[in-house]
Amino acid sequence: MNAFKADLMMLFVTIFWGSSYLFMKIGLDTLSEFNLIALRFGLAFLLAAALFHRRLQLVDRETLKFSILLGFILFLVFTTITYGLKTTTTSNAGFLVSLTVIFVPLLNSFVFKSKIDPKLMLSILLALTGIAFLTIQLPFRFVQGDLLCIMTAFFYALHIIVVERAAQKVDSLNLGIIQLGVVGLLGFVFSLIFETPVLPSTTEGWVSILMLSILCSAIGFIFQTVAQKYTSSTRTGLIFSLEPVFAALFGFLFIQEMMSGKEIFGASLVLFSIVFTTIKWDKQIIIAKKRSIGS
Repeated sequence: MNAFKADLMMLFVTIFWGSSYLFMKIGLDTLSEFNLIALRFGLAFLLAAALFHRRLQLVDRETLKFSILLGFILFLVFTTITYGLKTTTTSNAGFLVSLTVIFVPLLNSFVFKSKIDPKLMLSILLALTGIAFLTIQLPFRFVQGDLLCIMTAFFYALHIIVVERAAQKVDSLNLGIIQLGVVGLLGFVFSLIFETPVLPSTTEGWVSILMLSILCSAIGFIFQTVAQKYTSSTRTGLIFSLEPVFAALFGFLFIQEMMSGKEIFGASLVLFSIVFTTIKWDKQIIIAKKRSIGS
């Protein structure tokens, strides 16, 4: 495989993850939040495990330990984004969750006492300004879903940092597959406690679950793992920064979500801050973020 084909695969993965916000929103029309998480990740785990069953026979205790930890963090990621999409748009969610790329170096600086680059500070200021234009409504109010999406970005950043360390010690493919099962199991348990687990009752519900499981989780993860061996981290980071753009595009095309001029300006600032930060911090983001699993 050459670099062009690898970049093309990365682009498809980015499109899949950009569409995931739309499919989650559609799925939430017929399914409860934890129920959706259980079905999405349970099916993705079964598919990935079937494809790589021989690889999974090599799983050791260390891999299981990291997988459980990462699965729990990833469960927090998808709990906050799933609940967030109940009260915000797919466009807002896409741009706000992409703030992960800024949270990663901030968390690294806090935990490992690494120095914050001045360019990062500029990116943070641009992102905060963009968030203000994108989310704050007049008269002054802040939609709960927007706050949950920012929490998603924080948890995803934490997930990235842990994956970066874990992938150096255990098999990254097994790590990614098993964490899918952990998320699916947690979703099922919480659905039993707080909801009544059901299967989708509509065609749209089944389509959303299958797309989330097959394209956005299982295939997205496999494509990314293969393609990243043949392209640079900088190019990968720039391609992945298009994810919120695809999220906004799918929201507009399929459920007629319109962005006002103020929101478009805010989204543009957030996107610019993400690209600006990715160029500087691409190694941290790419090694970790897409080794695990797609949103």
